[in-house]
Amino acid sequence: MKTVILIPARYASSRYPGKPLVGLRGPDGVTKSLIQRSWEAAMQARGIDAVHVVTDDERIREASEAFGASVIMTSDQCENGTMRCADAVTRAGLDADLIVNLQGDAPLTPPWFVEALVDAMHDAPDFQCATPVIRCDAHTVDHFRADRHAGRVGGTTAVFGRDMRALYFSKEVIPYTPENHELPIPVFHHVGIYAYRPSALAAYQGWQAGPLERNEGLEQLRFLENGVPMACVEVEARGRVFWELNNPVDVARIEEALARMG
Repeated sequence: MKTVILIPARYASSRYPGKPLVGLRGPDGVTKSLIQRSWEAAMQARGIDAVHVVTDDERIREASEAFGASVIMTSDQCENGTMRCADAVTRAGLDADLIVNLQGDAPLTPPWFVEALVDAMHDAPDFQCATPVIRCDAHTVDHFRADRHAGRVGGTTAVFGRDMRALYFSKEVIPYTPENHELPIPVFHHVGIYAYRPSALAAYQGWQAGPLERNEGLEQLRFLENGVPMACVEVEARGRVFWELNNPVDVARIEEALARMG
């Protein structure tokens, strides 16, 4: 199964303009851009045939090519990462059985997250798309709640059925749990990676954003609102923390995590 990783990145983020080029200091004292660290994370996954940065911005293209990445330029009208991946597949004529969207703000993505996702799609040919989820501990749930109480958009949570089909994704902490350190019902952090069949990406391009997607600002809800099931693949952290870079305050958190990783 030919598998390609695409890393969508845009400069004009409403919450954090220029985010892909923000510097992140590593444990060796070297500062690299967010997009480079996300690309390096993608390159660690096994069984991947190609990795491309996909963007509409020349500054990101130049920075990415400078550290050795392949770049596919896309339309500046792409409204989210999934649409940018679909546009890249069309423009570049990519020949792949599976496209993985590893978002450009996820430099802490462990390679086994991507590998588990690819394996799950290989084993379940009926699923058109899939995404990883990770079981939260009490500390992570408290972190999510603190972000929401401070008015920040933090991590996304997911709920799914016994068949692992996603029921809903939200920027709120779902399902409801009392605010203490006992979690009677597991809370799952949605990891911002997706795997799609080419046919799913092609269909996505023809749909308009629905009310749930517009309200949450979560692109994956477009699949659910159009009746396309998304598999949730549970992965394990193995002692690693996983934060996306959503807000300027996350820079210090990610640098701290990089330092712990060594």
